[in-house]
Amino acid sequence: MSNSQHDNWGSRVGLILAMAGNAVGFGNFLRFPIQAVQNGGGAFIIPYFVCFLLMGIPLLFVEWSMGRFGGKHGHHSTPFIMETMDKRAFWKYIGVFGIFTNIAVAAYYCYLESWTLSYMYHSVAGSFTGKSSEQVAAFFNDYIGLKTMEPLFFWVLCLFLNVWILSRGIEDGVEKAAKIGMPLLIMFGAFIAVKGVSIRAGENGAIFDGTLGLNFLWTPDFSTIWTPKVWLAAAGQIFFTLSVGMGSIQCYSSYLKSKDDVALNAMSAGWMNEFVEVVLGSAVIIPISVGYLGIDKVVELTQTGGFGLGFKTMPYLFQQWGTTIAAVVGLMWFGLLFFAGITSSLAMGSPWISFMRDEFGWKTGQSAWLFGIIVLLLGFPTVVFFNEGVFDEYDYWAGTVGLVIFALAEIILFAWIFGMEEGWKEINEGAEIKIPIVYKYIIKYVTPIFIAAVFIGSLPDIYNKIMAETTSYVKISRLLLVVVYAAICAMVYTAYKKRIKEGRFIKKDLL
Repeated sequence: MSNSQHDNWGSRVGLILAMAGNAVGFGNFLRFPIQAVQNGGGAFIIPYFVCFLLMGIPLLFVEWSMGRFGGKHGHHSTPFIMETMDKRAFWKYIGVFGIFTNIAVAAYYCYLESWTLSYMYHSVAGSFTGKSSEQVAAFFNDYIGLKTMEPLFFWVLCLFLNVWILSRGIEDGVEKAAKIGMPLLIMFGAFIAVKGVSIRAGENGAIFDGTLGLNFLWTPDFSTIWTPKVWLAAAGQIFFTLSVGMGSIQCYSSYLKSKDDVALNAMSAGWMNEFVEVVLGSAVIIPISVGYLGIDKVVELTQTGGFGLGFKTMPYLFQQWGTTIAAVVGLMWFGLLFFAGITSSLAMGSPWISFMRDEFGWKTGQSAWLFGIIVLLLGFPTVVFFNEGVFDEYDYWAGTVGLVIFALAEIILFAWIFGMEEGWKEINEGAEIKIPIVYKYIIKYVTPIFIAAVFIGSLPDIYNKIMAETTSYVKISRLLLVVVYAAICAMVYTAYKKRIKEGRFIKKDLL
């Protein structure tokens, strides 16, 4: 038997923090406030929470339950977790998305993560002191343009940190990192949020009070409420922020004991993510930016997305508080982004490691370092050809389309193939809360329709993306993604044959 069965969570707190860390990422601080500004402000929160309750929470219940169910049978990655729920062969290869997506997303996500390490250093070193807003923005453009070797250094360093932590296993690596990273993230976020909201017009060069930014962000524009694109944006944000449809939640929950609660744990991790996103995430970028730049300028800057505000603008605005405070707040801001990033990227490595341990008997360390090598090779084009669109291509196909496809497949498998009666028993087994019975029908009917609507709504964009004229860099990046997916499918097929040859399918696996 695989040695993976001996790797478990050391504590419930560690599990919840790791699951929340998997969900809490750059999107909480950089993407969510921009989405709110662009989609009706306070009115956006209505479709956002509707999507959270009707799609996010159900998917969390389903993914936690699927993972624990697969773990009972000795499976810790989605190809064989899904096959455990239905023996038809194609489920294994749909389950490949739960490994492929994590590898492909990690290939570009770790590069983003490395920016935060670099900007932590530059904040403390005073690299932004005395620079104009244009010079700070130019610093970022030069950075991603690889004007020096520094981005490569921090990228490799970031990969090394990820692999080193992953090599230590679930309890000694991932769990310990979450126990350190998540409390620091919340503490840093709370400090900066209070600092931002308490900005006063006329002090330290501020034009407006920080509360104006909150009012601007949450003033509802109800004329947008029935616009399809707003609902698609809200649904997309739920996918993005909860990390559902990736396979990492199933991997983490597969290390639960057979009677461990999944209902309360799923709710706890989900609502912790919502607190970080809605409360802390909305109280940092927008209030500080509006306080110093005004609403019109911030609206203009939001067109470039959260990364523009987060890396091009925030370091300059921090300087208005004085050199020492700027260094401290800069360290906290990019530190919280780093902790948000690394707790997510660690989750991306876990499915691959579990797969290699379960199916090929590799040790944790060996699997982790191989994951690092794969991400290094696959991610290199996203670094070197960032401005040629390779980064965006990975993000679109793996980090957007792949999530929706996999989520739709898993909800159909759980609710309609495995069966909602059995699924409901699985969710409630060991549950420490009473789940409203309405969720049984939401999971079976509402959530699949919701996800299908998201997928159908995105088909025109997918079609246009495929048919659009592209550069050779983009075409090669698409081919690379296809090759990686096919290679993992081949490994799953080999693992399946290996299981049969070794007689590793015991009776309960063949039911």
